[in-house]
Amino acid sequence: MPIVAANWKMNPASADEALDLVRGILSVARGHSDRVDVVILPPFPWLLPVSEVLAESGVKLGAQDCFWETAGAYTGEVSPAMLKGWCDWVIIGHSERRIHLGETDEMVAKKTAAALACELNVIMCVGELADHYDAGTSDQVVTAQVKAGIANCSADDSARLVIAYEPVWAIGSGKSADPEHAYKTMRLIRKVVGELIGAGAARKVRILYGGSVNSSNVESYVELPLCDGCLVGGASLDAAEFAHIVKVTAEVYGHR
Repeated sequence: MPIVAANWKMNPASADEALDLVRGILSVARGHSDRVDVVILPPFPWLLPVSEVLAESGVKLGAQDCFWETAGAYTGEVSPAMLKGWCDWVIIGHSERRIHLGETDEMVAKKTAAALACELNVIMCVGELADHYDAGTSDQVVTAQVKAGIANCSADDSARLVIAYEPVWAIGSGKSADPEHAYKTMRLIRKVVGELIGAGAARKVRILYGGSVNSSNVESYVELPLCDGCLVGGASLDAAEFAHIVKVTAEVYGHR
């Protein structure tokens, strides 16, 4: 089943706004939950109130990050064990955390393994910078990130592992990757995953596109043979826009 995931990042500013947003999304998303896995990923403070609205809706809740230890003296961190049981999903290795907070491939690997061990579904993000894209080294960069990120994973993790390809130069820029480039990169990701955990297991790993996805361009991505949905940033903060993305995704996959 395809996935449409809403990464709210550090938005919105209040719990009331968060609840209004999720209620607006639910009005459409609930009707497509049998054809699309819809995931809402709010900031940590809004997880609890949003979870109460999502209860029994079929729409899933996720967090935007977690630490690699289950407990300990790590001020400000949230462990996957704390999320288990009421969150279904977690994003690991988003480019904004890599760039602004210095997350390394090794940290991403440890977080991914820890989250999977706690039975969370993981959306692990990979993607190249503009300099890499311009230099023609996108494949090398993405390959290295995938290999490092799932270094501690096995075939048993495949059903709960999702990899989101997000070209960093497209995120929040209003520019989106050419669908042909996205397709080639997602095909590469599938190949690399297969080499690491086996081709059969790799087919269970879902691969998403992210990077300035909106209602106008989503169809060009979700219709790609290897695309299993989208990780949506800015457009997920507009309930009508995000709901339309869910609707288009459901329609495209309904005709496959």
